[in-house]
Amino acid sequence: MMKTIRTASLNRSLLAVALAALLPVAAFAQTMVPGQIKVGMEITYPPFESWRGDKVVGFDPDVAEMLGRVIKAKPAFVDTKFPSLILGLGSGQFDTVISGMYITPERTAQADAIAYARTGASIMVAKEGGVAPKTEQDLCGMKVGLQAGTSWVKALAKLSTDYCVPNGKPAVAVSEFPTAPEASQALLSKNIQAQLEIAGAAKMLAERSKGRIVVSSPALVYPQTLGIYVKKGNTALYQAMEKALATAQANGEYAALIAKYELEPVGK
Repeated sequence: MMKTIRTASLNRSLLAVALAALLPVAAFAQTMVPGQIKVGMEITYPPFESWRGDKVVGFDPDVAEMLGRVIKAKPAFVDTKFPSLILGLGSGQFDTVISGMYITPERTAQADAIAYARTGASIMVAKEGGVAPKTEQDLCGMKVGLQAGTSWVKALAKLSTDYCVPNGKPAVAVSEFPTAPEASQALLSKNIQAQLEIAGAAKMLAERSKGRIVVSSPALVYPQTLGIYVKKGNTALYQAMEKALATAQANGEYAALIAKYELEPVGK
């Protein structure tokens, strides 16, 4: 009788241990490394992500830390060139991409996205460049630089075919650069006349230029929604991240980050 009781008690204890291991929002079953979430981002893109000494800082690292606290997984940031982020996610290099990346049909065909902020682009010019385009239509006939892999490449091609040429204006001449700062250097070197960049990054690049670069567009150009990307089929992680964002929206953490970085919120 005592042996039966001890066996039953042992079985209950083993079951309790097994269940306890699964409790932290099931995060261990969703990420490649238990208790860690690998986040793909290009860490040259302030204010979204950049290096400060040996620490990664910015809106996206803050978002990753905020979500990680809820799902009980510490973020590990994987520095990856922007055009390779979605491919890297699909090949298992990281669990998620949080890198100031717009939600587009091309990307959601390859990965699932959770909307986490809204913003748009700004047009930047050299202060002494002699041009001051205020809207995207003003870019017709100009040499425009931007970071490779962004959605604006297709947007500017469409602008040329649908607006510029039909209205008797030259097409936009687009130059792609590996990073946004390299596009800014081309702007200062007069190799391009204007640069298209996400608004928060444009503001910081202009500030860091010490007045040599200015934002010429008074309103956002091509406003869109930013997405957290998760590999297709990883439903558990997608749902956990979605719930973690809802938690942050409910407790005020999300609103504080949106205000800090001057972005627009998404609905709950």
